[in-house]
Amino acid sequence: MRFEAVIGLEVHAQLQTRTKIFCGCVPAFGAPPNTHTCPVCLGMPGALPVLNADAVDKAIAAAIALGCTVHEVSEFARKNYFYPDLPKGYQISQFDRPIATGGHVDLEVDGQAVRVGITRIHMEEDAGKSLHEGTGDPNLTGIDLNRAGTPLIEIVSEPDLRGAAAAAAYFTFMRDVLVAIGVNDGNLEEGSLRCDANVSVRPLGQQALGTKVEVKNVNSFRFLQKAIEYEIARQSAVVADGGAIVQETRLFDPDTGRTFSMRSKEEAHDYRYFPEPDLPLLVLSRGQVDRVRAALPELPAARRARFVSQYGLPAYDAAVLTQDVDLAAYFEQVASVAPPKLASNFVMGEVLRKVKDEDTAIADVPVTAAALADLIRLVDDGTISTGAGRQVFETMWTTREPASAIVAREGLKQVGDESALLAHVATVIAANPEAVASYKAGRVQAIGALVGQVMKLTRGTANPKVVHALVQRQLDA
Repeated sequence: MRFEAVIGLEVHAQLQTRTKIFCGCVPAFGAPPNTHTCPVCLGMPGALPVLNADAVDKAIAAAIALGCTVHEVSEFARKNYFYPDLPKGYQISQFDRPIATGGHVDLEVDGQAVRVGITRIHMEEDAGKSLHEGTGDPNLTGIDLNRAGTPLIEIVSEPDLRGAAAAAAYFTFMRDVLVAIGVNDGNLEEGSLRCDANVSVRPLGQQALGTKVEVKNVNSFRFLQKAIEYEIARQSAVVADGGAIVQETRLFDPDTGRTFSMRSKEEAHDYRYFPEPDLPLLVLSRGQVDRVRAALPELPAARRARFVSQYGLPAYDAAVLTQDVDLAAYFEQVASVAPPKLASNFVMGEVLRKVKDEDTAIADVPVTAAALADLIRLVDDGTISTGAGRQVFETMWTTREPASAIVAREGLKQVGDESALLAHVATVIAANPEAVASYKAGRVQAIGALVGQVMKLTRGTANPKVVHALVQRQLDA
Protein backbone atom coordinates (compact mmCIF):
# COMPACT_ATOMS: atom_id res chain seq x y z
CA MET A 1 0.00 0.00 0.00
CA ARG A 2 1.30 3.44 -0.95
CA PHE A 3 0.63 6.45 1.24
CA GLU A 4 0.39 10.19 0.79
CA ALA A 5 1.42 12.63 3.51
CA VAL A 6 -0.78 15.62 4.36
CA ILE A 7 1.06 18.35 6.24
CA GLY A 8 0.19 21.76 7.64
CA LEU A 9 2.53 24.06 9.55
CA GLU A 10 1.98 26.56 12.33
CA VAL A 11 4.84 29.07 12.30
CA HIS A 12 5.42 31.07 15.49
CA ALA A 13 7.38 34.27 14.85
CA GLN A 14 8.58 36.67 17.53
CA LEU A 15 7.94 40.26 16.47
CA GLN A 16 10.95 42.58 16.50
CA THR A 17 9.62 45.22 18.84
CA ARG A 18 11.48 47.17 21.49
CA THR A 19 9.02 46.17 24.21
CA LYS A 20 6.70 43.28 24.98
CA ILE A 21 3.22 43.07 23.56
CA PHE A 22 1.26 44.35 26.60
CA CYS A 23 3.86 46.14 28.77
CA GLY A 24 7.06 48.18 28.61
CA CYS A 25 9.52 45.38 29.44
CA VAL A 26 12.30 44.60 26.97
CA PRO A 27 12.05 41.14 25.34
CA ALA A 28 15.84 40.56 25.57
CA PHE A 29 17.24 37.09 24.89
CA GLY A 30 19.92 35.77 27.23
CA ALA A 31 19.36 38.20 30.10
CA PRO A 32 19.65 36.86 33.67
CA PRO A 33 16.40 35.08 34.63
CA ASN A 34 13.46 37.23 35.69
CA THR A 35 15.21 40.57 35.13
CA HIS A 36 12.87 41.82 32.39
CA THR A 37 9.53 41.50 34.12
CA CYS A 38 6.84 43.72 35.60
CA PRO A 39 3.40 43.32 37.22
CA VAL A 40 1.75 43.10 33.77
CA CYS A 41 3.84 40.27 32.28
CA LEU A 42 3.94 38.55 35.67
CA GLY A 43 0.14 38.53 35.74
CA MET A 44 -0.17 40.34 39.05
CA PRO A 45 -3.74 41.07 40.24
CA GLY A 46 -5.01 44.42 39.01
CA ALA A 47 -2.30 44.86 36.35
CA LEU A 48 -3.83 45.77 32.99
CA PRO A 49 -2.40 45.08 29.53
CA VAL A 50 -1.87 47.85 26.95
CA LEU A 51 -1.43 46.70 23.35
CA ASN A 52 1.90 47.51 21.65
CA ALA A 53 1.12 49.53 18.48
CA ASP A 54 4.39 48.49 16.81
CA ALA A 55 3.47 44.83 17.26
CA VAL A 56 0.20 45.51 15.46
CA ASP A 57 2.03 47.20 12.57
CA LYS A 58 4.40 44.25 12.24
CA ALA A 59 1.52 41.76 12.24
CA ILE A 60 -0.14 43.80 9.49
CA ALA A 61 3.13 43.84 7.51
CA ALA A 62 3.42 40.05 7.69
CA ALA A 63 -0.19 39.64 6.60
CA ILE A 64 0.24 41.95 3.59
CA ALA A 65 3.52 40.29 2.55
CA LEU A 66 1.81 36.90 2.58
CA GLY A 67 -1.22 38.06 0.61
CA CYS A 68 -3.67 37.79 3.51
CA THR A 69 -6.82 39.83 4.12
CA VAL A 70 -6.25 42.20 7.03
CA HIS A 71 -9.45 42.57 9.02
CA GLU A 72 -10.68 45.94 10.13
CA VAL A 73 -11.83 44.49 13.46
CA SER A 74 -10.18 41.66 15.40
CA GLU A 75 -10.41 40.51 18.98
CA PHE A 76 -8.11 39.21 21.71
CA ALA A 77 -9.17 36.23 23.79
CA ARG A 78 -8.04 34.37 26.87
CA LYS A 79 -6.67 30.91 26.14
CA ASN A 80 -6.93 29.13 29.46
CA TYR A 81 -4.53 26.41 30.49
CA PHE A 82 -2.16 25.69 33.35
CA TYR A 83 1.57 25.54 32.82
CA PRO A 84 4.30 26.42 35.35
CA ASP A 85 5.75 29.22 33.22
CA LEU A 86 2.38 30.78 32.31
CA PRO A 87 1.96 33.12 35.28
CA LYS A 88 -1.62 34.28 34.63
CA GLY A 89 -3.00 30.79 34.06
CA TYR A 90 -4.08 31.94 30.61
CA GLN A 91 -2.46 33.29 27.46
CA ILE A 92 -3.76 36.37 25.67
CA SER A 93 -4.19 35.32 22.04
CA GLN A 94 -6.69 35.66 19.21
CA PHE A 95 -9.21 32.96 18.45
CA ASP A 96 -12.27 33.29 16.22
CA ARG A 97 -11.51 36.88 15.15
CA PRO A 98 -7.82 36.95 14.11
CA ILE A 99 -6.09 39.97 12.59
CA ALA A 100 -5.78 38.33 9.15
CA THR A 101 -6.99 35.35 7.13
CA GLY A 102 -6.48 33.88 3.67
CA GLY A 103 -3.41 34.37 1.55
CA HIS A 104 -0.96 31.89 0.04
CA VAL A 105 2.68 31.34 -0.84
CA ASP A 106 4.10 29.85 -4.02
CA LEU A 107 7.11 27.55 -3.80
CA GLU A 108 9.20 25.48 -6.16
CA VAL A 109 10.06 22.06 -4.73
CA ASP A 110 12.08 19.59 -6.81
CA GLY A 111 11.18 21.53 -9.93
CA GLN A 112 7.45 21.46 -9.18
CA ALA A 113 5.28 24.49 -8.39
CA VAL A 114 3.56 24.21 -4.99
CA ARG A 115 0.94 26.65 -3.69
CA VAL A 116 0.31 26.60 0.07
CA GLY A 117 -2.74 28.38 1.43
CA ILE A 118 -2.65 30.36 4.66
CA THR A 119 -5.60 29.88 6.96
CA ARG A 120 -4.97 32.69 9.42
CA ILE A 121 -2.47 34.93 11.17
CA HIS A 122 -3.16 35.80 14.77
CA MET A 123 -1.33 37.76 17.45
CA GLU A 124 -0.51 36.45 20.90
CA GLU A 125 1.91 36.67 23.81
CA ASP A 126 4.59 34.10 24.53
CA ALA A 127 4.82 32.13 27.78
CA GLY A 128 7.88 31.98 30.04
CA LYS A 129 10.46 29.24 30.07
CA SER A 130 11.06 26.29 32.37
CA LEU A 131 14.74 25.73 33.22
CA HIS A 132 15.57 22.11 33.96
CA GLU A 133 19.32 22.71 34.32
CA GLY A 134 21.43 25.21 36.22
CA THR A 135 19.25 25.33 39.35
CA GLY A 136 21.88 23.57 41.47
CA ASP A 137 19.46 20.75 42.23
CA PRO A 138 18.52 18.12 39.60
CA ASN A 139 15.14 17.72 41.30
CA LEU A 140 14.21 21.37 40.86
CA THR A 141 12.88 23.23 37.82
CA GLY A 142 13.46 26.96 37.59
CA ILE A 143 11.06 29.40 35.96
CA ASP A 144 12.34 32.30 33.85
CA LEU A 145 9.61 34.77 32.97
CA ASN A 146 11.71 37.12 30.85
CA ARG A 147 10.05 35.67 27.74
CA ALA A 148 6.50 35.97 29.14
CA GLY A 149 4.64 38.60 27.15
CA THR A 150 6.98 38.55 24.17
CA PRO A 151 4.92 39.51 21.07
CA LEU A 152 4.25 36.70 18.59
CA ILE A 153 2.31 36.04 15.45
CA GLU A 154 1.22 32.54 14.56
CA ILE A 155 0.90 31.78 10.84
CA VAL A 156 -1.30 28.75 10.24
CA SER A 157 -1.14 27.07 6.84
CA GLU A 158 -3.71 24.96 5.05
CA PRO A 159 -2.83 21.22 4.88
CA ASP A 160 -1.43 21.69 1.37
CA LEU A 161 2.08 20.29 1.86
CA ARG A 162 2.74 16.74 0.69
CA GLY A 163 6.28 16.02 1.77
CA ALA A 164 9.03 16.82 4.25
CA ALA A 165 11.11 18.71 1.68
CA ALA A 166 8.13 20.90 0.78
CA ALA A 167 7.53 21.65 4.47
CA ALA A 168 11.17 22.66 4.97
CA ALA A 169 10.98 24.86 1.85
CA TYR A 170 7.81 26.52 3.19
CA PHE A 171 9.43 27.20 6.59
CA THR A 172 12.51 28.62 4.83
CA PHE A 173 10.28 30.84 2.67
CA MET A 174 8.54 32.15 5.78
CA ARG A 175 11.83 33.00 7.43
CA ASP A 176 13.09 34.82 4.34
CA VAL A 177 9.94 36.93 4.06
CA LEU A 178 9.64 37.78 7.75
CA VAL A 179 13.31 38.77 7.99
CA ALA A 180 13.18 40.79 4.76
CA ILE A 181 10.30 42.94 6.01
CA GLY A 182 11.83 43.44 9.46
CA VAL A 183 9.15 41.53 11.35
CA ASN A 184 11.38 38.76 12.74
CA ASP A 185 15.14 38.31 13.21
CA GLY A 186 15.12 34.76 11.83
CA ASN A 187 17.15 33.41 14.77
CA LEU A 188 16.05 29.80 15.03
CA GLU A 189 18.70 28.95 17.62
CA GLU A 190 17.26 31.46 20.08
CA GLY A 191 13.72 30.28 19.40
CA SER A 192 12.45 33.54 17.93
CA LEU A 193 11.20 31.51 14.96
CA ARG A 194 9.83 28.01 15.43
CA CYS A 195 7.02 25.87 14.10
CA ASP A 196 4.65 23.01 14.84
CA ALA A 197 3.96 20.45 12.12
CA ASN A 198 0.61 18.67 11.77
CA VAL A 199 1.29 15.42 9.93
CA SER A 200 -1.06 12.68 8.75
CA VAL A 201 -0.95 9.95 6.10
CA ARG A 202 -3.64 8.42 3.93
CA PRO A 203 -3.69 5.74 1.22
CA LEU A 204 -2.77 7.25 -2.12
CA GLY A 205 -5.93 8.38 -3.92
CA GLN A 206 -8.05 8.62 -0.76
CA GLN A 207 -9.70 12.02 -0.23
CA ALA A 208 -10.52 11.72 3.47
CA LEU A 209 -7.82 12.97 5.80
CA GLY A 210 -6.03 10.65 8.17
CA THR A 211 -5.59 11.23 11.89
CA LYS A 212 -3.11 14.01 12.41
CA VAL A 213 -0.21 14.12 14.82
CA GLU A 214 1.33 17.40 15.95
CA VAL A 215 5.13 17.65 16.15
CA LYS A 216 5.75 20.54 18.53
CA ASN A 217 8.35 23.33 18.66
CA VAL A 218 10.82 22.57 15.87
CA ASN A 219 13.37 25.36 15.38
CA SER A 220 15.52 24.07 12.51
CA PHE A 221 14.81 23.58 8.81
CA ARG A 222 16.81 20.34 8.83
CA PHE A 223 15.20 19.04 12.01
CA LEU A 224 11.74 19.87 10.63
CA GLN A 225 12.42 17.82 7.52
CA LYS A 226 13.83 14.91 9.53
CA ALA A 227 10.94 14.99 12.03
CA ILE A 228 8.34 14.88 9.26
CA GLU A 229 10.20 12.15 7.37
CA TYR A 230 10.21 10.06 10.53
CA GLU A 231 6.53 10.71 11.20
CA ILE A 232 5.53 9.79 7.63
CA ALA A 233 7.48 6.52 7.88
CA ARG A 234 6.14 5.75 11.37
CA GLN A 235 2.51 6.45 10.55
CA SER A 236 2.67 4.62 7.21
CA ALA A 237 4.05 1.53 8.95
CA VAL A 238 1.30 1.63 11.60
CA VAL A 239 -1.52 1.97 9.05
CA ALA A 240 0.00 -0.66 6.73
CA ASP A 241 0.02 -3.11 9.63
CA GLY A 242 -3.68 -2.46 10.29
CA GLY A 243 -3.12 -0.21 13.29
CA ALA A 244 -4.66 3.16 14.07
CA ILE A 245 -2.86 6.45 14.49
CA VAL A 246 -3.40 8.09 17.87
CA GLN A 247 -4.03 11.82 17.76
CA GLU A 248 -1.32 13.23 19.98
CA THR A 249 1.39 15.82 20.38
CA ARG A 250 4.96 14.61 19.86
CA LEU A 251 8.44 16.10 20.21
CA PHE A 252 11.44 15.53 17.95
CA ASP A 253 14.74 14.30 19.37
CA PRO A 254 17.54 15.44 17.00
CA ASP A 255 20.03 13.05 18.61
CA THR A 256 18.02 9.96 17.64
CA GLY A 257 16.14 11.39 14.64
CA ARG A 258 12.88 10.12 16.15
CA THR A 259 9.73 11.68 17.57
CA PHE A 260 8.28 10.67 20.93
CA SER A 261 4.91 11.22 22.56
CA MET A 262 4.42 14.33 24.69
CA ARG A 263 0.69 14.04 25.40
CA SER A 264 -2.28 12.18 23.95
CA LYS A 265 -5.59 13.61 22.76
CA GLU A 266 -7.16 12.64 26.08
CA GLU A 267 -4.60 14.83 27.84
CA ALA A 268 -5.01 17.74 25.45
CA HIS A 269 -6.14 21.05 26.90
CA ASP A 270 -9.66 22.43 26.70
CA TYR A 271 -8.66 26.05 26.28
CA ARG A 272 -12.10 27.53 27.08
CA TYR A 273 -11.53 30.63 24.96
CA PHE A 274 -13.49 33.75 25.82
CA PRO A 275 -13.01 37.44 24.88
CA GLU A 276 -10.26 39.21 26.83
CA PRO A 277 -12.18 41.62 29.07
CA ASP A 278 -9.19 43.91 29.68
CA LEU A 279 -8.60 44.75 26.01
CA PRO A 280 -10.99 46.47 23.62
CA LEU A 281 -11.56 45.25 20.07
CA LEU A 282 -8.59 45.90 17.82
CA VAL A 283 -9.93 48.32 15.19
CA LEU A 284 -7.69 49.15 12.23
CA SER A 285 -8.18 52.05 9.86
CA ARG A 286 -7.64 51.73 6.12
CA GLY A 287 -5.05 54.48 6.44
CA GLN A 288 -3.03 52.46 8.95
CA VAL A 289 -3.00 49.40 6.68
CA ASP A 290 -2.07 51.53 3.66
CA ARG A 291 0.75 53.15 5.61
CA VAL A 292 2.23 49.77 6.54
CA ARG A 293 1.82 48.55 2.96
CA ALA A 294 3.64 51.60 1.56
CA ALA A 295 6.56 51.05 3.95
CA LEU A 296 7.14 47.42 2.97
CA PRO A 297 10.51 46.75 1.32
CA GLU A 298 11.00 44.58 -1.76
CA LEU A 299 10.05 40.97 -1.01
CA PRO A 300 12.58 38.15 -1.53
CA ALA A 301 10.75 36.56 -4.50
CA ALA A 302 10.55 39.90 -6.31
CA ARG A 303 14.20 40.61 -5.54
CA ARG A 304 15.27 37.20 -6.90
CA ALA A 305 13.39 37.82 -10.13
CA ARG A 306 14.93 41.28 -10.43
CA PHE A 307 18.46 39.97 -9.87
CA VAL A 308 17.94 37.53 -12.74
CA SER A 309 16.50 40.14 -15.11
CA GLN A 310 18.56 43.19 -14.12
CA TYR A 311 21.95 41.58 -13.55
CA GLY A 312 21.65 38.54 -15.82
CA LEU A 313 22.42 36.15 -12.96
CA PRO A 314 21.54 32.45 -12.92
CA ALA A 315 18.56 31.60 -10.71
CA TYR A 316 20.88 29.83 -8.26
CA ASP A 317 23.04 32.94 -7.75
CA ALA A 318 19.95 35.10 -7.29
CA ALA A 319 18.58 32.71 -4.66
CA VAL A 320 21.83 32.73 -2.66
CA LEU A 321 22.34 36.48 -2.84
CA THR A 322 18.81 37.32 -1.71
CA GLN A 323 18.70 34.99 1.28
CA ASP A 324 19.71 37.91 3.50
CA VAL A 325 18.76 41.58 3.19
CA ASP A 326 22.24 42.87 4.05
CA LEU A 327 23.87 40.39 1.65
CA ALA A 328 21.61 41.49 -1.21
CA ALA A 329 22.39 45.15 -0.51
CA TYR A 330 26.14 44.44 -0.37
CA PHE A 331 26.03 42.62 -3.72
CA GLU A 332 24.08 45.43 -5.36
CA GLN A 333 26.63 47.99 -4.22
CA VAL A 334 29.40 45.90 -5.78
CA ALA A 335 27.46 45.12 -8.98
CA SER A 336 26.62 48.79 -9.51
CA VAL A 337 30.26 49.50 -10.47
CA ALA A 338 31.66 46.04 -11.33
CA PRO A 339 30.58 43.22 -13.71
CA PRO A 340 27.58 41.55 -12.01
CA LYS A 341 28.54 37.92 -12.64
CA LEU A 342 32.10 38.44 -11.38
CA ALA A 343 30.62 40.30 -8.41
CA SER A 344 28.30 37.38 -7.75
CA ASN A 345 31.19 34.90 -7.92
CA PHE A 346 33.33 36.84 -5.45
CA VAL A 347 30.48 37.57 -3.03
CA MET A 348 29.19 33.99 -3.02
CA GLY A 349 32.66 32.45 -3.05
CA GLU A 350 35.06 34.63 -1.10
CA VAL A 351 32.84 36.86 1.04
CA LEU A 352 30.40 34.19 2.20
CA ARG A 353 33.25 31.75 2.87
CA LYS A 354 34.95 34.22 5.20
CA VAL A 355 31.66 35.18 6.83
CA LYS A 356 31.02 31.53 7.62
CA ASP A 357 34.57 30.75 8.73
CA GLU A 358 34.75 33.72 11.07
CA ASP A 359 31.08 33.68 12.11
CA THR A 360 30.62 37.34 11.30
CA ALA A 361 27.76 39.37 9.86
CA ILE A 362 27.67 40.97 6.42
CA ALA A 363 27.43 44.36 8.09
CA ASP A 364 30.80 43.69 9.77
CA VAL A 365 32.71 42.51 6.68
CA PRO A 366 36.03 44.43 6.65
CA VAL A 367 36.18 44.56 2.84
CA THR A 368 33.72 47.26 1.80
CA ALA A 369 31.58 46.88 -1.30
CA ALA A 370 33.55 49.67 -3.00
CA ALA A 371 36.87 48.00 -2.18
CA LEU A 372 35.66 44.65 -3.50
CA ALA A 373 34.44 46.33 -6.69
CA ASP A 374 37.93 47.81 -7.21
CA LEU A 375 39.42 44.32 -6.87
CA ILE A 376 36.92 42.80 -9.28
CA ARG A 377 37.68 45.45 -11.90
CA LEU A 378 41.37 44.47 -11.74
CA VAL A 379 40.36 40.87 -12.45
CA ASP A 380 37.96 41.88 -15.20
CA ASP A 381 40.44 44.02 -17.13
CA GLY A 382 43.13 41.35 -16.92
CA THR A 383 45.44 43.23 -14.57
CA ILE A 384 45.45 40.21 -12.24
CA SER A 385 44.19 36.66 -12.60
CA THR A 386 41.19 35.27 -10.78
CA GLY A 387 43.50 33.23 -8.57
CA ALA A 388 45.54 36.29 -7.72
CA GLY A 389 42.28 38.10 -7.02
CA ARG A 390 41.46 35.54 -4.36
CA GLN A 391 44.90 36.02 -2.80
CA VAL A 392 44.43 39.78 -2.78
CA PHE A 393 41.00 39.43 -1.18
CA GLU A 394 42.49 37.41 1.69
CA THR A 395 45.02 40.17 2.33
CA MET A 396 42.35 42.87 2.06
CA TRP A 397 40.26 41.06 4.66
CA THR A 398 43.14 41.19 7.13
CA THR A 399 44.79 44.53 6.34
CA ARG A 400 41.94 46.52 4.75
CA GLU A 401 44.43 47.81 2.17
CA PRO A 402 43.27 48.77 -1.35
CA ALA A 403 43.59 46.01 -3.92
CA SER A 404 45.92 48.05 -6.16
CA ALA A 405 48.41 48.57 -3.33
CA ILE A 406 48.55 44.85 -2.56
CA VAL A 407 48.96 43.95 -6.24
CA ALA A 408 51.87 46.37 -6.60
CA ARG A 409 53.61 45.25 -3.40
CA GLU A 410 53.24 41.52 -4.04
CA GLY A 411 54.07 41.73 -7.74
CA LEU A 412 50.80 40.05 -8.76
CA LYS A 413 50.19 41.97 -11.95
CA GLN A 414 49.22 39.49 -14.64
CA VAL A 415 51.77 38.83 -17.40
CA GLY A 416 50.26 38.57 -20.86
CA ASP A 417 53.36 39.26 -22.94
CA GLU A 418 54.09 36.09 -24.95
CA SER A 419 57.82 36.79 -25.13
CA ALA A 420 57.98 37.02 -21.34
CA LEU A 421 56.18 33.68 -20.94
CA LEU A 422 57.85 31.57 -23.63
CA ALA A 423 60.83 30.68 -21.44
CA HIS A 424 58.54 29.44 -18.66
CA VAL A 425 56.53 27.38 -21.14
CA ALA A 426 59.69 25.81 -22.54
CA THR A 427 60.93 24.98 -19.04
CA VAL A 428 57.66 23.25 -18.08
CA ILE A 429 57.46 21.25 -21.35
CA ALA A 430 61.02 20.05 -20.92
CA ALA A 431 60.37 19.04 -17.30
CA ASN A 432 57.15 17.08 -18.00
CA PRO A 433 57.84 14.53 -20.79
CA GLU A 434 55.06 12.21 -19.59
CA ALA A 435 52.39 14.92 -19.94
CA VAL A 436 53.78 15.82 -23.36
CA ALA A 437 53.65 12.20 -24.49
CA SER A 438 50.12 11.86 -23.14
CA TYR A 439 49.00 14.92 -25.13
CA LYS A 440 50.65 13.62 -28.32
CA ALA A 441 48.89 10.27 -27.76
CA GLY A 442 45.55 12.05 -28.07
CA ARG A 443 44.71 12.86 -24.44
CA VAL A 444 44.19 16.59 -24.94
CA GLN A 445 43.24 17.15 -21.31
CA ALA A 446 46.92 16.64 -20.42
CA ILE A 447 47.50 20.22 -21.52
CA GLY A 448 45.76 21.38 -18.35
CA ALA A 449 48.52 19.95 -16.16
CA LEU A 450 51.16 21.79 -18.18
CA VAL A 451 49.27 25.07 -18.00
CA GLY A 452 48.95 24.59 -14.26
CA GLN A 453 52.69 24.11 -13.91
CA VAL A 454 53.35 27.35 -15.78
CA MET A 455 50.89 29.18 -13.56
CA LYS A 456 52.64 27.76 -10.50
CA LEU A 457 56.03 28.76 -11.85
CA THR A 458 54.82 32.35 -12.37
CA ARG A 459 53.08 32.48 -8.96
CA GLY A 460 49.75 32.85 -10.71
CA THR A 461 50.71 36.04 -12.49
CA ALA A 462 50.63 34.61 -16.02
CA ASN A 463 47.51 35.12 -18.10
CA PRO A 464 46.09 31.58 -18.25
CA LYS A 465 44.53 32.08 -21.69
CA VAL A 466 47.85 33.22 -23.14
CA VAL A 467 49.67 30.36 -21.41
CA HIS A 468 47.19 27.80 -22.76
CA ALA A 469 47.65 29.11 -26.32
CA LEU A 470 51.47 29.09 -26.00
CA VAL A 471 51.60 25.55 -24.56
CA GLN A 472 49.31 24.21 -27.24
CA ARG A 473 51.29 25.95 -29.96
CA GLN A 474 54.57 24.50 -28.69
CA LEU A 475 53.15 20.99 -28.38
CA ASP A 476 51.56 21.07 -31.81
CA ALA A 477 54.85 22.27 -33.29
